[in-house]
Amino acid sequence: MIEDIAVEGNQRIEAETVRSYMRLQTGNAYERKELDAALKRLYATGLFADVTFRRQGDVLVVSVVENPVINQIAFEGNKALDDDSLSAEVQLRPRIVYTRARVQSDVQRLLQLYRVSGRFAAVIEPKIIQLPQNRINLVFEIQEGTPTEVRAIRFLGNEEFSDSELRSEISTQESAWYSFFSTTDIYDPDLIALDRERLRQFYLNNGYVDFRVLSAVAELTPDRKDFFITFTVEEGEQYTISSVEIDASVKDVDPETLRASIADEPGDIYSAERIEQAIQDIKFELGRRGFAFVEVRPRTQRNREERTIDLTYQVREGPRVYVERIDIEGNTRTLDSVIRRELQLIEGDAFDTAKLERSRRRLRAIDYFSNIQIQPEQGTRPDRAVIKVEVEEQPTGELSLGAGFSTSEAVIGDVSIRERNLLGRGQDLRLGLSLSLRRREIDLSFTEPYFLDKPIAAGFDIFNTNLDFQDESSFDQSTTGFRLRSGVSLSQHLRLNLNYQFRRDNIKNVGATASLFIQQQQGVAFTSSVGYTLRYDQTDDPITPTSGFVTTLEQEFAGLGGDVRDIRTQVRHAQFFPLWGDFVLQQSVRGGAVVGLFEDIRINRRFFVGGDTFRGFAPSGVGPRDVATRDALGGEFFAVGTTELQFPLGLPEELGMSGRVFSDYGTAFGVVANGVEDDPSPRLSFGVGVTWKSPFGPMLFDVSRAVLKNDFDETEAFRFSFGTRF
Repeated sequence: MIEDIAVEGNQRIEAETVRSYMRLQTGNAYERKELDAALKRLYATGLFADVTFRRQGDVLVVSVVENPVINQIAFEGNKALDDDSLSAEVQLRPRIVYTRARVQSDVQRLLQLYRVSGRFAAVIEPKIIQLPQNRINLVFEIQEGTPTEVRAIRFLGNEEFSDSELRSEISTQESAWYSFFSTTDIYDPDLIALDRERLRQFYLNNGYVDFRVLSAVAELTPDRKDFFITFTVEEGEQYTISSVEIDASVKDVDPETLRASIADEPGDIYSAERIEQAIQDIKFELGRRGFAFVEVRPRTQRNREERTIDLTYQVREGPRVYVERIDIEGNTRTLDSVIRRELQLIEGDAFDTAKLERSRRRLRAIDYFSNIQIQPEQGTRPDRAVIKVEVEEQPTGELSLGAGFSTSEAVIGDVSIRERNLLGRGQDLRLGLSLSLRRREIDLSFTEPYFLDKPIAAGFDIFNTNLDFQDESSFDQSTTGFRLRSGVSLSQHLRLNLNYQFRRDNIKNVGATASLFIQQQQGVAFTSSVGYTLRYDQTDDPITPTSGFVTTLEQEFAGLGGDVRDIRTQVRHAQFFPLWGDFVLQQSVRGGAVVGLFEDIRINRRFFVGGDTFRGFAPSGVGPRDVATRDALGGEFFAVGTTELQFPLGLPEELGMSGRVFSDYGTAFGVVANGVEDDPSPRLSFGVGVTWKSPFGPMLFDVSRAVLKNDFDETEAFRFSFGTRF
């Protein structure tokens, strides 16, 4: 019988606490079963590294060795992952009792964290530093190793599409020489799961409705440095569409009026992507007519023998819905009023899908948010909708320093301070300074997009510019002035901007051998002018258009006082055609004319064409030129067209590289004077180019050749520009 329980070896834990964990009472019999259970309960507490029982007469002596308490946790050798990331992953904390089981569990969690980041060769060894009073410092010594790359991606079972075609459809990529710019060549199990779905979608969009990914196996090389990934697929047969029907029960809507929303026709290859797009287009069209929450379901009937599919769109009507409330979330800085004024719907309006899409487009155009989600949700009644607007703020303030090089401006430097969303009110304030070997400019601008809470933009610019035209025309120009401007939307796609400008232009440093035409204009002239710009925009995206067109008419009338009296007109039109994939064809034309009002046109009011405005020709390389001095005199008329095909280079998207093939064509003319070469005949150039959104800033490379030119034109075969911001 146990008459007493004695505890020895304990330092922090009271003896009575140890006895309470054992659940043994004095007076109990010595039974092995009860002692074993007590021993297990003590170990289960995690407080003890060792526990032993021994009997001294009728006294049970319990000897314990307490686990130490963690004083501090440190990480050594980690570079790819910082201490905060590692600390967030481990369960152990200072002042917690140390146990081997917990440490091993944390080691596995850290290893898993490194594997997720692609480092399967990582080795982590916990080390203990003993301290007084049974305390320890726990140090995780880490050898991160190099990222485990994907050496090769193979496909088994594919007959209709090659391995290279399938590799271009998945996110995971094989490692290559440019891999240091990308992370998609690092093995990621989650990315492999995504790639299975991407392969399925690819085959579904090409008519293979029975396609399956049988397995996706990743094999790690013995040195743990690389992975071999093998996808085993079963393609099945390709199906075509035999018929397309619309089964609609929407009141006052003729089903045939919805057929324009469906791209598929009998004989087309089945495509899940086109079907999904048709569903969205039907909903959009019906939403435009005031029907919200319309249910559109595609019904397919498969004929396996003929490998065809009968496709029927079932359209069911919901109730007419009105906007009950608009909820805005995620705007931590931008005022609600700034967002609401861009929305085309207000509370009480009939729900309109088209206006909802225009609202999303307008919010994207102001460029305050990195992500915009606008979704209708059920309101308090069946005929009420709550529009939920979720935005994710992005930085709108810029303190930037820039440096770069271009073939036209040589070394470039600029400093600018700008806030595009001042105090969250949507106002734009900018102070900029730009310096190069040919340009010195400082400007201050401010824009209030909703002046007096009306949808009218108002703003001003104050500027001072010094330009070096010595190489082209043997003079320098300095300009100081200000501009007042306002703008208003006349319709969904049409915008009108008005401005008044007053400027002082000084034609100076005219060389003794300069053209007589330029020497006669040396000195100061004041220009007071009003102008307007009409812009009609029907592109699909205001920032990176891929379809649609935009047309701009701009006119300036000088002569409200000052020394200059003329009318300057410019017209621009650009059309975008999506071809296939990310291939986009752009066709643009631009032209201009300046007409003097009973006086000659000053040199700084003329059009200088070439360089960036006409590739293949040097800056001011096209147009009238002095026969004797070779100075460019600028044209009173110009017209330039561009046909350009933009396409991806087949490199990972995160590299930011794209290519283009282009042709520029046009002319500049209109100086009638003795000793001036002026020929309105068309010029033509062809070229190729590459744009790289590099980590150091945008780089543009163009190689072009002028194939139609005049003898007095100045040509240029290569243009390069580079800039960076930090």
